[in-house]
Amino acid sequence: MRKVMTGAELKLWNELRAHRLMGLGFRRQFPIAGYIADFACPEKKLVVEVDGSQHADTDAVASDEARTSRLEEDGWTVLRFWNDDVIHDIDNVCQHIVIAAGLAGMP
Repeated sequence: MRKVMTGAELKLWNELRAHRLMGLGFRRQFPIAGYIADFACPEKKLVVEVDGSQHADTDAVASDEARTSRLEEDGWTVLRFWNDDVIHDIDNVCQHIVIAAGLAGMP
């Protein structure tokens, strides 16, 4: 677990915390199946990961795929966003999260 968030994580957390995004309850640094998810909405079984460039490395890609598969086996939906997407297109990132949570089109 990390106490200090990256700039991208902080930006996304400011959108997710305190049920700010369509009333979804997200938790930060949430333990699931031996992993620590960046953000998780337990009610919707939704995990959101914010990845830096180190996740493009071949070994990291394989590790991330194994992690995603394990979480999906337990019924979680895993969304991954690049730091750059969060920093430069937060509205689109939030829209994807809302759609994945099944809340698209709700007032």
